Amino acid sequence: MAKYLLKRLLQSLVVLVVVSAVIFFTVRLSPSDPIASITKGKTVTAQVREDLLRRFNLDKSPIQQYYLWIGGMLKGDFGESYQYRQPVSLLVSQRVKTTVQLAALSTVLAILIAVPLGIVLAVKANSFTDKALSIISLVFVASPTFLIGVIFMLVFALRLKWFPSMGTGSFRHLVLPSCAMAINMVALTSRITRQSMIEELSSDYITAAYAKGVGPLRIIFIHALRNAVIPVITITSLQIGGMLVGAVLVETVFAMGGLGDLLISSIKSSDYPVVQGVTMMMIVVYCALSVVVDTLYAIIDPRIRLQ
Repeated sequence: MAKYLLKRLLQSLVVLVVVSAVIFFTVRLSPSDPIASITKGKTVTAQVREDLLRRFNLDKSPIQQYYLWIGGMLKGDFGESYQYRQPVSLLVSQRVKTTVQLAALSTVLAILIAVPLGIVLAVKANSFTDKALSIISLVFVASPTFLIGVIFMLVFALRLKWFPSMGTGSFRHLVLPSCAMAINMVALTSRITRQSMIEELSSDYITAAYAKGVGPLRIIFIHALRNAVIPVITITSLQIGGMLVGAVLVETVFAMGGLGDLLISSIKSSDYPVVQGVTMMMIVVYCALSVVVDTLYAIIDPRIRLQ
């Protein structure tokens, strides 16, 4: 098990190094002038411009800047924001709570709804209920998260006035954006759960269990679900990583002031350190989730760690 985990950690480390380089150099493809972001568009003298370039290491080659950035990150220093003139780590710490709460609540809601729903659809496969909910889930899978968020805002906030339309500060502020993010995940995860459960319920070992007189609830929740859960874990882990991206759009729709708002404003103003820091943090979280999921695979199915 330890050898398997070490292998996965080394693979994740390679991914992080490659992705960090992609992020760093892609950000610099922008035609915008970072000095304009630093000075907020004001005209400055050549001497001031030179001092700013030196202060933010922009006078060095891109390769040198990259190594300085990597070295700083290893020490916990993600650089200084051009527009806010504050450490990137401080800006992230001030806003990450909102994004984490949003992603966590969305994930919990989605799992609590999607897995039981998928099991019910599998048990009632090809019934009217199954077909109707399958059509509805296809609609939600194809619907962009931000569009669902806008619809929720128009109906439940502006029309019915059940929830606040924007901002943060209470649990009620999280309800609409969390539900908007969860719906897409519920639709896809329930379909994967349904298909996986149908395959397991039609297996020979399930037939044998019924023949031995094992109760249907035990067969469904103990025998079939355990073997059906691996593809469910896979799609759920991928969607949790996608939640971070979805949170960027949903936070913007609901003006929540989280990492999404910070990232969007930083992209617009060519604030390289913030864009790099926030994006890198998302990639680290995604890689960490991947390692956790692979560990769960190895626990559920010991054959995986022998591959």
